[in-house]
Amino acid sequence: MPLYDYSCSDCGDFDVWRKMAEVSTPMHCPECNTVAKRIFTAPNISLNSASLISKVKGKAEPRLVQRRQDPKPSSPKNQSIQGGRPWMISHSKERL
Repeated sequence: MPLYDYSCSDCGDFDVWRKMAEVSTPMHCPECNTVAKRIFTAPNISLNSASLISKVKGKAEPRLVQRRQDPKPSSPKNQSIQGGRPWMISHSKERL
C-alpha cells in the first residue's frame, strides 16, 4: 500500500496509507472530518541499498569470479541392470 499525502485547509498536512483502489475516493481529515485535497509528491526512493553505496565509494565494477579447474572430469560409469529391461513390457519376466 502506498503512502499518500493530503492537505486539510483547517488542520494542515497529513499522511495516510491507502490501497491503490481507494485513491479516487475522497479522504476526510482525521481531526475535523472535512474533505482534504491530495498532494502530489515525488516517490520515496531508498538510497541505502548496497549497490548504490558501492557505486558512490568507487567500486562500480563487478568483482571477478573464477571457476576452479578440476584436473579431469570423471568419466560416467555404465550401470547394467540384471534381468534385462524390466520397465519394458516385452522384456518383463511375467507377462500380463
